[in-house]
Amino acid sequence: MLIADDLDKLLDILPEFIQDPLSKHRRKKSLIEIVMDLGRRPEARFPDGPEYLSTVNISWNDLDLCIKKIPQFSGDNRSGIECTLHRISSIKNRKGNIIGLTFRVGRAIFGTISAIRDILYTGKSILLLGKPGVGKTTAIREIARVLSDEMEKRVVIIDTSNEIAGDGDIPHPAIGRARRMQVAKPELQHQVMIEAVENHMPEVIIIDEIGTELEAIAARTIAERGVQLVGTAHGNYLHSIIKNPTLSDLIGGIQYVTLGDDEAKRRGSQKSILERKAIPAFQVAIEIHERNSWIIHEKVDHVVDNILQGSIISLQRRKSNFDGSISIECETSNFTEFTSYSNNLISSKSSLLLHNTSMISDDTSINPCELSSNSHLYSFDVLNNNKLISKSNELESFTLIKLYVYGINLQQVELVIQDLHLSILLTRDLLKANYILGLRSSIKHNNRIRQLAKSRHIIIYTIHSNTSNNISRALKQIFDTKKVSYINWQNICLHKNFNELNALNEARNAIEKIVLFYSDSVELLPRTYNLRKLQSNLISLYNLRYTTFGKIGYQRLIIYPN
Repeated sequence: MLIADDLDKLLDILPEFIQDPLSKHRRKKSLIEIVMDLGRRPEARFPDGPEYLSTVNISWNDLDLCIKKIPQFSGDNRSGIECTLHRISSIKNRKGNIIGLTFRVGRAIFGTISAIRDILYTGKSILLLGKPGVGKTTAIREIARVLSDEMEKRVVIIDTSNEIAGDGDIPHPAIGRARRMQVAKPELQHQVMIEAVENHMPEVIIIDEIGTELEAIAARTIAERGVQLVGTAHGNYLHSIIKNPTLSDLIGGIQYVTLGDDEAKRRGSQKSILERKAIPAFQVAIEIHERNSWIIHEKVDHVVDNILQGSIISLQRRKSNFDGSISIECETSNFTEFTSYSNNLISSKSSLLLHNTSMISDDTSINPCELSSNSHLYSFDVLNNNKLISKSNELESFTLIKLYVYGINLQQVELVIQDLHLSILLTRDLLKANYILGLRSSIKHNNRIRQLAKSRHIIIYTIHSNTSNNISRALKQIFDTKKVSYINWQNICLHKNFNELNALNEARNAIEKIVLFYSDSVELLPRTYNLRKLQSNLISLYNLRYTTFGKIGYQRLIIYPN
């Protein structure tokens, strides 16, 4: 990772009693900012905390000395140093006199976005979220360079405070071939955004610190014109953007909707609910909580819908390791009334490689049990011993039951699934379901569901009332038909040779893709006695029946559904 900071140009502005200790400081490469306040001691801030630089207090002369070396401050009380990325901000008293200065160190860090490089190549609009100082501007600067130089796209940066491309008329080399449009006044940023689209034919527009309603509307307008957006906004979590009426348009906007009786029963919710108004301007949201740890939401529309419904969602955390590799961890969260999921994470022990980043995606709410157990995260590839998710549909077809809930509160069902540790996926698409669970009174008066279930061979389970005990008994009965011990499965596969693993692989594929899914019998390939014994032990874990068929030397197993 290459770092360019031009720190000497910033130190030249400071008085000698501040400049000398900083130039000799052992941690100056990690310096974040320098603070000079009238009548106080100068302070340097590092990632692990602040540190005083001198016992001498800052005087008017010290402030004047710095101000004379700095270009004029703009309307937002910001200035900079030409051809550098440093930002200097001022604090003024009521009379307009400067009584404090904040020198923010700007660095071009090449390689900082390696964890999300694959997302850039999808061409989707990306929104970066995080508190000030966490590295959003550094990341967006590197994104501009990668998009313009490596991907050869026409990139225009809307640089309101000259923080992305530096101060002066010549942009900093860190942005590559991207073009920079400066903004005369911060309140005119939305106009420059539209001007960039109309006059300069960009493929990508990069905006730092979207913070007003007009800027959010301009971002939506740009997205509707087919231009890729990369922007940042202040907010630690995606749900903080949902609650922010000024910025909620970035992720589709929020509105109250009153449902009809039938639809409320189908969803198992109240009649007045919150829903997303429109398609989000940004398809991908990235939460930056630490410099080397990012949470990725690859489908913002689905995530926002699940947050509003209080459903459990899956999260993807990507970390940059010291050796340059990228690890991906799967976590789940339940956003009940927009609670912060930092306290609700269900840990996952699985780490994935960067190129295997496809996650479970559907119009579904995700059960945490699929992600809280290592075996549920592994794709079924015993022969290659590959414990990585390669395709989401493989994971679903092998280990998950798809359940459609009608007339029962979804959050209540999810909590029961979580308590019982069942691999059940709740879906809102009846055509994708293997089973239906509903109130007996609701199912009884809905001919359409009964007819559709009959035509597609979907089993319906009903309960008298939606108590936790009734839901628990029904889910246990549903899951019992597909129950298998994953711990036993891992133990069975230990120390097995190629032929043994091949036989086990064939039996499990046959059971889960044919016998359980279609309720049909299946005939396995001829095997030796020892291999048939391994297969029969595996079949018994599923509580299924089997028989041995064929002449001696050509015997094989036939598996029957219950």
